[in-house]
Amino acid sequence: MIAFFVILPLLLTCVLVIFYFERKIASFIQDRLGPMQTGKFGTLQAVADLLKLIQKEDIIPTKADKLFFKIAPFMVFMAVFTGFSVIPFCVWGAAAGIETGVYFLLAIVSLDVIGLLMAGWASNNKYALFGAMRSVAQIISYEIPIGLSVLSVVCISQSLDLQEITMQQSKFGLLSWNIIKAPHLFISWIIFFIATLAECNRAPFDIPEAESELVAGFHVEYSGFRFAIFFLAEYAMMFLVSLLGVILFFGGWNSPLPIKVTNFENSSLLLALWSGFWLIFKAFICLIIQVWIRWTFPRLRIDQLMTLGWKYLTPFALAMVLISCVWKIFVLS
Repeated sequence: MIAFFVILPLLLTCVLVIFYFERKIASFIQDRLGPMQTGKFGTLQAVADLLKLIQKEDIIPTKADKLFFKIAPFMVFMAVFTGFSVIPFCVWGAAAGIETGVYFLLAIVSLDVIGLLMAGWASNNKYALFGAMRSVAQIISYEIPIGLSVLSVVCISQSLDLQEITMQQSKFGLLSWNIIKAPHLFISWIIFFIATLAECNRAPFDIPEAESELVAGFHVEYSGFRFAIFFLAEYAMMFLVSLLGVILFFGGWNSPLPIKVTNFENSSLLLALWSGFWLIFKAFICLIIQVWIRWTFPRLRIDQLMTLGWKYLTPFALAMVLISCVWKIFVLS
């Protein structure tokens, strides 16, 4: 219930903000004006788009498998949304804090593959099926370097609890962050960041939705509210992996300043707001980088994407795991 009444409104708000910033950053990169008519500086354009999608007709193809077609978007969103329950947004911890939070998060988020394949198959459309097959192959391939880059941090922290990993980075401010404590983890973060772009189907890894080839990929037959659910799940996934990257590599909700400087011992609410601000602020920096990359690099071919994942990211991620073990034994112990 806490996750539903607290995390869901926060997630919807962040998605609207991300969507607005994506349009503004894209317009800046492409030398356009971007949204500017709906609300002050176009700030209400994302809200207007959401209302438009909700009001559109919900069309289901005649020969589609109606049951699977209907539940596929919600299965994708629920897999992503459930992952937020183990994210420690502040010093109070996560809505469902568990000792194996990292393992749970990676496991539950991977279930969105089933929803994507279900959507493509149930649509009874060859473009949707091709997009779903591409998406499944891409996500499964890039989950390996993601898991290995996360394992590098686990080797350093000796814990699967996201709150414990964050607490270990709180003693000396910036100097306690994992990328400073173990500098080779910066390479692990780069691997993690690239792989999560592919996990989110974001450009330049958006071949499951390649409009020049597949019209829209696995969600080509979806309209109205169900399309909005897919849209929301994509941006929620971006936010989720950004939060996870910040927690694992950049101190989580810890500020760059030593904890004594904050001086909030007498007010747990202020401390929670302060720590929550830093987590979301760092996550938004990662989101801006994702948007920047989308409007900068061209889309990869399927063979280039698989080559990058299997021949480069996975071996380098394995090497980072080995270095983390050696670093933990000989430097940090």
